[in-house]
Amino acid sequence: MKLLHTSDWHLGRSFHRVGMLGAQAEFIGHLVATVCEYAVDAVVVSGDVYDRAVPPLAAVELFDDALHRLAGLGVPTVMISGNHDSARRLGVGAGLIGRAGIHLRTDPAASGTPVMLSDAHGEVAFYGLPYLEPALVKDEFGVEKAGHEAVLAAAMDRVRADLAARPRGTRSVVLAHAFVTGGAPSDSERDITVGGVAAVPAGVFDGVDYVALGHLHGCQTLTERVRYSGSPLPYSFSEADHRKSMWLVDLAADGTVTAERLDCPVPRALARIRGTLEELLADPALARHREAWVEATLTDPVRPADPMARLTERFPHTLSLVFEPEREPDDPSVSYARRLVGRDDQQIAEDFVAHVRGTGPDDHERAVLRDTVDAVRAAEAVNEVAR
Repeated sequence: MKLLHTSDWHLGRSFHRVGMLGAQAEFIGHLVATVCEYAVDAVVVSGDVYDRAVPPLAAVELFDDALHRLAGLGVPTVMISGNHDSARRLGVGAGLIGRAGIHLRTDPAASGTPVMLSDAHGEVAFYGLPYLEPALVKDEFGVEKAGHEAVLAAAMDRVRADLAARPRGTRSVVLAHAFVTGGAPSDSERDITVGGVAAVPAGVFDGVDYVALGHLHGCQTLTERVRYSGSPLPYSFSEADHRKSMWLVDLAADGTVTAERLDCPVPRALARIRGTLEELLADPALARHREAWVEATLTDPVRPADPMARLTERFPHTLSLVFEPEREPDDPSVSYARRLVGRDDQQIAEDFVAHVRGTGPDDHERAVLRDTVDAVRAAEAVNEVAR
């Protein structure tokens, strides 16, 4: 069975100030053409269909167009909700849409109930594990402590129990939206840390033939059976070195997996350039970036006059301008924002305690801070679902 694995469409998202809806529509057309060209048997979409819980109308219309085109091919599609989606909204009409061969899996309670597809070699069970916000699903899965590993492990226990009851030789595919250990994140993914931990071990998914992951935006192979497709388009300059693609997965009769990367069309290359303004304007080696979307980091000790206007004369598509004068990190003139780069909410809160009191928090206080940060995240998740 040939599977096309994609994820993280983020319909409705912009890239800095540039609308991406046209590029997203081009990707949908490319997806449909790829399904036809490679005689794909099933499409899997591993979450973050939309960029936010209440997407703009144009994004909903594009999603509707994608569903109609995929259904028109007669090729089954299985998709799950991600941490950016409203699972309840995305799942509206799932039963009816399923009759057209588009299987939306957004209910955590149905994690152990597969979509059954078949080919000449028998049946393949597709288990959809939507994004599992630990605070919201821990009671459903009967886990005492709300954590990513605990709820995913409980969901996979249901998957393995269902699979064990099926005829011997039934192949299996799991769709999941999670941060799995070994994956490389980028700046465009929303933080899902709970209890100081965001990642879960790949071993959680043992016992199935293929795991189609979503959430991280870089295409990655964790094991031959566990892969991220990544986002089909770039959504931050941290993805400048990404090769945007989908996985064409061949699931053999014995469950053996082979996979091929298929490139996705991107509207422009991304470039990150760094130096003084005069260096960036004069360096002949940078001429190749004239048509790219550019993030320029200026290292001038004093902010130069009209830097954006001057840069756009040479690089018309400059979208981001960062000032990082080359100073020592403890220099008092270093900006607050720069001092926070790479630090999570927990670390920032601990730094604040140390700044105010003169000493950092003890173990008990760290636990209180961690629980508070988690409670805020959980409350935000609940409010987003309720909107």
